[in-house]
Amino acid sequence: MALILRSDAFAAGREIPVQYTCEGEDISPELVWEGVPENTKSFALIVHDPDVPSPDHPKRIWVHWVLYNIPPDTRRLARDISPGDLPAGTLEGMNDWGRTGYGGPCPPKGRHRYFHTLYALDTILKKLQNPTKAKLEAAMKDHVLARAELVGTYIKKA
Repeated sequence: MALILRSDAFAAGREIPVQYTCEGEDISPELVWEGVPENTKSFALIVHDPDVPSPDHPKRIWVHWVLYNIPPDTRRLARDISPGDLPAGTLEGMNDWGRTGYGGPCPPKGRHRYFHTLYALDTILKKLQNPTKAKLEAAMKDHVLARAELVGTYIKKA
C-alpha cells in the first residue's frame, strides 16, 4: 500500500476552508496518513505554495509549515495543533514569515495551490536549528522511503 495523506478539512484538489487561512482563524487542518513503509524511522511535513505572487506568473515558492522528526508511530496531526501538542520529538523549521509554526493560505492574487507533502524517512534527522524547506530537503536526501501529497487551493475572499 502506498503512503496516503488526507484531511477531513478539504478533499484533494478542492478549496481549503477559510478557517485555515489568514482570512479566518489561521489554524492548521487535521492531517491523517496511512500506508506507512515498514522501515520508517520518522516523518517530515512541508506545506508550500508554488504560485507566488500569481498563478499566472509564479516567481517563488512560499513555505507555510515545516516539521521533521515526527515519530514513526504517528498517524495524524490534530486540527489547530500548537507547538506544545506536536508529537514528542517533533521539531519545527522556519516558514517564510520567518517563524516556526503553521501559517495558512494568504495568496496575494488569484487561486493558489497549497501542497501538503509528507515524507516517510529511514532515519531520525539530527537537530537542524529551525531549518528552511531547502535545508530540510537537503538533510532528507537519500533518506526518503515514500512521500504523499495533498493539494488544496485557496483564493482570497476580500
